[in-house]
Order: sequence, then structure tokens, then C-alpha cells
Amino acid sequence: MNMKIKSLLARPFASYIYKTIQKGMTTAVADQEAILKDLLRIGSKTNFGADHKLGEVKTYEEFKQAVPVRDYEQFAPYINLIKEGRHNVLWRGLPIYLAKTSGTTSGIKYIPITKDSVSNHMNTARNALLCYMAQTGNMGFSDGKLIFLSGSPELERVGGIPTGRLSGIVNHHVPGYLRTNQLPSYETNCIEDWETKLDKIVEETVDQDMRLISGIPPWVQMYFDRLTDLKKMPIKDIFPNFSVLVHGGVNFEPYKHRLFESIGKKIDTIETFPASEGFFAFQDTRESEGLLLNTNSGIFYEFIPAAEIGKTNPERISLKDVKVGENYALVVSTNAGLWGYSIGDMVRFVSVNPYRLVVSGRTKHFISAFGEHVIGEEVEYSLMKAASEAGLQITEFTVAPMIQQEKGKSYHEWFVEFGSQPVDLEAFALKVDLNLRLKNIYYDDLITGNILQPLRIRSVKKNGFIDYMKSVGKLGGQNKVPRLSNDRKLVTELEKYTE
Repeated sequence: MNMKIKSLLARPFASYIYKTIQKGMTTAVADQEAILKDLLRIGSKTNFGADHKLGEVKTYEEFKQAVPVRDYEQFAPYINLIKEGRHNVLWRGLPIYLAKTSGTTSGIKYIPITKDSVSNHMNTARNALLCYMAQTGNMGFSDGKLIFLSGSPELERVGGIPTGRLSGIVNHHVPGYLRTNQLPSYETNCIEDWETKLDKIVEETVDQDMRLISGIPPWVQMYFDRLTDLKKMPIKDIFPNFSVLVHGGVNFEPYKHRLFESIGKKIDTIETFPASEGFFAFQDTRESEGLLLNTNSGIFYEFIPAAEIGKTNPERISLKDVKVGENYALVVSTNAGLWGYSIGDMVRFVSVNPYRLVVSGRTKHFISAFGEHVIGEEVEYSLMKAASEAGLQITEFTVAPMIQQEKGKSYHEWFVEFGSQPVDLEAFALKVDLNLRLKNIYYDDLITGNILQPLRIRSVKKNGFIDYMKSVGKLGGQNKVPRLSNDRKLVTELEKYTE
């Protein structure tokens, strides 16, 4: 009886939240203006506020004059003060958490989460589920078991502030009424090695009534593979009541076909757009493309048109001026104390009434086929360091993912043209791999957890890149070989020029 009560109670709550969200669609621009005012009021009493005279800022135009767009490196001096235990640096008091995330040139980034901002992360995840319930009438999943494939909830302290992965922090805030349904156990969630953890998760869930599964697609796929290897049947027969898959973090398309194949039937999916800096958007409907922008949740959004990216003083617009079909870099100011912060993601609106968008890429070339967010600076550093230690010259290189869904493990494939060949190519590749692991914690996690194999290097013939660029009519001028791709279009052509 007890289990059924949850879905009964969920119905009126889902309907209430859904109506609130629909109402919010019509007030999005006004809500954004109110949030900016609120942020300025509290922000004016901080170190950052004093440095940027936020107390004098009255309009969005004045805000743009006062607060430049920054990335993490330019923001780091303020974060360092917080890590020293200083109060009122970017927001009132101290953050209640620091979310640890893979950085760019700085290695690890520490993103503040405050008492005011933590509800953005929790309520948005909840609202995504409630919207789905209200729209589909599928309440039943709340009576069974749910699994969130996430990072370890164990936290360390930095400057006295609990610090860890966002998914681990969020784990501490799962509401009590869901906790009884939630798997895996806390102990299992704390296991660092992904292979070991996965075996434990399978053990704890295989005989349970799993109804909702949430995680990054490649990780969910690995979980499914383990289950089907063990039970020799599709997921729909292992979990007959499994009806909802919640995903985010990487593009779903490359994984969709195989995930549904493993399940053995089509099921509903809910897409989300969470980040350490904020939970920005979620799929609110089955009917239309795109994710609904979270316009009333303590986050003020700005958008830089793609053509302006990289300029010293790029054009910035607020929500009311965005256009459908254009690519924008996403910039946020939040009640976690981020101000004019460029998160590195590109978005494109598919609708402005309501404001729905898709994530269209990163502001810099990057590779994130598995959620690793490896950027150009990281691959260049990793290769050049190994080359200089080995006394080798590198002519040119590019990196692409090798997604081997059927054959076991995927890896990053590097195409490198050497001035002179390394004596032992495999040993050299391992050196590069180690450098990259030290530079990027997500990549390191994926290797440690055996989700990715160490990278492999394919040697490109002398002048191979030049011949390739010639063949595609891109030799000379401003044309560069992209360092990174998220697909294999470029390297499929390049394979013709390998040794």
C-alpha cells in the first residue's frame, strides 16, 4: 500500500508545478529583469560588488559596462579568496559547497554553490520529472526504484567548505520521500573505481523493480551491458516496469539507437542541461524540440552571438533579444556569485515563445563524446610535453573519438605527423595519455573507470596533413586543421594519408 501512496500524492503536486512552469513561460523576460535587480541588490555588498560598483548599477546596459565577461581563469582570484575562507567575496557569507569540475588551463575548477543557489540544482531536477508526470500521466515510476548513476558523494574540505563533484553534492539533497526508493546504496556510490562500482550497482539492482534510470548515456549503456551479460535477456525483461530514462551531459544521438536496442523497446526519455554553474534547462514536453530555459531560478542569462566570440568587447544581449536559429555563447550571473561568467557552452534557440534551446557545442574546439570535455589546450600540452621529453618534432595532429559500442571499449584516436618517428609508438602514446589524465579529471575518471581505453596514435605520412588539406581545398590562408572533433568526418578522410 505504502508504495502506491507516492504516485497518488505526486499527481496534484505535478499538476501544480506544471501550471507554475507554464505560467513562468509567459513571464520569462520580466522574471529575468527581476532576477538581475535581486542579484545586484545582494551583490553590491560583496568584494566583487565593491570592485565593480554594483551599488550604482540600475539597468542591464549599465550592468554590461560594469561587469565584463569572464571565464574561470579571470574569475579565479575571487575563488581563491573563498578557498582561503574569506566571507562575502562573490555572494553573501560563504558558499555551502564548492563543486569540483575539470578546468581549462587551470586544471581543476571550484564553482561555488550557495544556500541561495542549491535549490536551483535540486528543484530543476524535480521539476523535470514532475512536468513529465503531468504531461504523460505516468506517475507509476515513483512507486518503484530509481537509480541516479553519479559521482561519489564523499566530500573533502577546501578552506573549510565541503567540496566534491556536483553529482555527489546533489546526492546529499535527494528529498526524503525519494531516498527510500533510491539505489544504489550510499556505500556503493562512494566506490571510486567505476568497474568495481558498476558490479556492485548491478548486484544491488538486478532483482529490484527499477522504473527510472538517470545518468550520462555512455555510463547507462555500460550498466545495461553488464545486466544483459549477466541475465542473458534485454533490459525490458529484467526490469518490466522500467519506463523513464533521464539523460544529460553529452549529445544523446550517438547513443540512442544502441540504448533502445539494449532495452528492447522504446521508452520515454527526459533530457536535462545541468552544470556545476547552474541547472539551466530541461525537456518540459514530448511535443516540441528543445529544452525549456530555466528563467526564474536565480540565474540571469546573457548571450554572445557566435561571430562575436573571442572579441575583447563582444556584443551581449539579454533574453528578450535572442533570435531563433542563431548560435550564442551562454553567459550567466547567478545567486551562487558568478558574474558575467562564460560557461563555454554554445546554445541555439529553437523557439522564443516559450524560450526553448538546444546545446549546440562548445565555445572552443573540444572533444566530449563521453562527457570528458577535453579542450585544445589540454591535448596540445599533453602531446608537446611528451614530444619535448623524447626529443621529437611534431608537424601536425588532430584527435577524434573512436566510439566502439559493439566491440567493447572506446578511445581517443590521435592522428600525428612526426618530424621523426618515435622508437616505440605505443610507449609514447602512453606518455601522452598520462599527461592528458593529469590535465583533465573527467578524462582520468573515464580511463580509471575503464569506460575509455588509453588513447591510440596513428602515424600520418610526411606531408599527409598538407595533402589532406589540399584534397579538401583548404590549404593555406586562415585554414587550420581542427585539433579536436566530436565525430570522425575529418579523420575518415585523413586515414588515406596514414603510414
